[in-house]
Amino acid sequence: MELGAGFAFVGRQVHLEVGGDDFFIDLLFYHLKLRCYVVVELKADKFKPEHLGQLGFYLTAVDLQVKAEQDNPTIGLLLCKNKNKVVAEYALRDTAQPIGVAEYQLVASLPAALESSLPSIEQIESELGGVGP
Repeated sequence: MELGAGFAFVGRQVHLEVGGDDFFIDLLFYHLKLRCYVVVELKADKFKPEHLGQLGFYLTAVDLQVKAEQDNPTIGLLLCKNKNKVVAEYALRDTAQPIGVAEYQLVASLPAALESSLPSIEQIESELGGVGP
């Protein structure tokens, strides 16, 4: 639901083989209304222009290997810890592929409604205390 209505989760670390080499897409979704795949790449550091090369490669691979003829072209979303807006604009300026770059923020705590419904760390540890070799 965080991505909005219409997204279907396809997989995490989705394997693609291209030219005998293995590649793994961080997250793959399918958007039901847009009728296209959405590749999401996560970067734990700041945006670098070379990240777009990797994402563009994944879009091409999904378009050629995964999508059906009736599907629309795959969309790419690159999520980085932070980005320099000017660098991102320069890097995206001449790309013809539908790619977006955004920053993400980690949430330090769970919402109160969820926090009360999940076991505490202590409860999990006590439950797992008897498990193991």
